[in-house]
Amino acid sequence: MTEQSTVTSERAAPMLYLLTNDDEFDLLYAKLEVALATGVIGLLQIRRKQVLAQTHGQKKLYDEALKIVALANLYEVPVVINDDIALAVKLGVGVHLGQQDGAISEAKQQLESNQIIGRTCHGDVALVEEARSAGATYAAMGAIFASSTKPNADTISRQQLIDGCQQTIHNDIELCVIGGLRVENVVQLKGLPIAYMAVVGDILDLPVDSIAQRCQEWQQVLTNW
Repeated sequence: MTEQSTVTSERAAPMLYLLTNDDEFDLLYAKLEVALATGVIGLLQIRRKQVLAQTHGQKKLYDEALKIVALANLYEVPVVINDDIALAVKLGVGVHLGQQDGAISEAKQQLESNQIIGRTCHGDVALVEEARSAGATYAAMGAIFASSTKPNADTISRQQLIDGCQQTIHNDIELCVIGGLRVENVVQLKGLPIAYMAVVGDILDLPVDSIAQRCQEWQQVLTNW
């Protein structure tokens, strides 16, 4: 392959980045307890769009997030809130921002310096560069594969992903990949300088008693990265 078609890095193996789904809260909490107890999860995002759409959704989300953050703290797993800087400040956690969900500069002003700030960048290397320049912790690229969570999301090409990787190799920003990631397909990304593998359905769509095993399968894949 030419230098333009591949990129490798000596960075450590990616971390597993778990995003919550829209399960009923008690079920979600039970799943999170199992997943976090495995020690495999390196970052947790609270994303509860169906809860937000309910009457008094903001209050419900805050009450849920308090419990989830407390659980994550037990296992020393950092947390980010999806698309809500004010809630992240209130909870003392990080934030993940879509392109239309607030400025990175605003998040940096309001959050503690050690809090993670993520930015959705789709397949656009220019957006990765913008996120880097603004001081984001990571740029999220995807969808890598079709997923059950966002079945209509556009998948990005391998070259787009490689171009995004090139922006992170010698810069102060990490790369996150998202969209349809499964134990069985992430081997296709091996060798790329990816910091976070963002997963929803491959773990949280499973019944509670299957989650520990799936997390261990992820651990094996990432250990052999």
